[in-house]
Amino acid sequence: MSTNKPMPVATYISAPFWDGLKDGKILMQHCANCEKWTFYPRRHCSHCLSDQVEFREVSGEGTLYTYTVARIPTLPEFAGPEPQLMAVVELDEGVRVNTTLVGLTEDEIEIGMRVKPVRAVVSKDGTVLLRFTGVNVDLDEIDEVPKQPDAPLVETEAAVRQIPLSDDAALQSLVSEEFSPWSNQLLVDQEMINQFAELSGDNYWIHTDPERARKEGPFGGTIAHGALVQVLTSKLKVDLGFEITGFTNMVNYGSERLRFPSPVPAGSLIHSRGRVKSIERSKRGTQMILELNIHVVGQERPAVINDLIILYM
Repeated sequence: MSTNKPMPVATYISAPFWDGLKDGKILMQHCANCEKWTFYPRRHCSHCLSDQVEFREVSGEGTLYTYTVARIPTLPEFAGPEPQLMAVVELDEGVRVNTTLVGLTEDEIEIGMRVKPVRAVVSKDGTVLLRFTGVNVDLDEIDEVPKQPDAPLVETEAAVRQIPLSDDAALQSLVSEEFSPWSNQLLVDQEMINQFAELSGDNYWIHTDPERARKEGPFGGTIAHGALVQVLTSKLKVDLGFEITGFTNMVNYGSERLRFPSPVPAGSLIHSRGRVKSIERSKRGTQMILELNIHVVGQERPAVINDLIILYM
């Protein structure tokens, strides 16, 4: 999920189509000369080349012409927990529309099935995109504007494994190649990025100027500061399943490795997971290296890799 997803740019030719979607209507061009329909919007009929075309409202119902399941995001901005259900729908008027299917599982999709339109509100300015679903699905409109996830329900804390700092064998048993379950999710939106920029003084346009970032940046829009994503670690509650006991002090000693392998586009959901990488004793105390990886939800490659050094004394 991201606010960097490509958005339509209305021209004087296509504006009636996009404005119609905002008003709850689907408008297609009809030719007064040959009585056929045209899509996408253009100056002339795609059949007879007449310029006698006008927008008329249609129901939007049709059949599924073809589809594909994109399990790997076609762009980083489309990363999410579910695959993209990309489709071509043939409306009853004969025109074909590239779209996305919603409200359907993969086993419910069948070429030739009857479909109906769904209005998808995709930005705070009211931009609407046209999605489709099965005619029997109770879905007419969806809200795809990125939002902060609800706080997880507070549950009674389950008993965690207590590890005394003096128990070397138990400490070494924590070292693992396997990561913990995923943490809660957090929305990194433009407002949060702007607040961090003001606090840190890093106002570089790739973070704070969405319009310029869309036109000139390599990521299709603004991205979060790497340092911002790193400090959000404390808001991502990773359940490691253990608790160290029997120490006097515990300090964050720094990082052995800190990397930012991939960007976090504005509007992305992030989550984290971790593992104990090593535990060693030294004169200053017991040092644990905890590898914490933060990912954009749906992305395999981490956005942050932090080998955090925790010192127990």
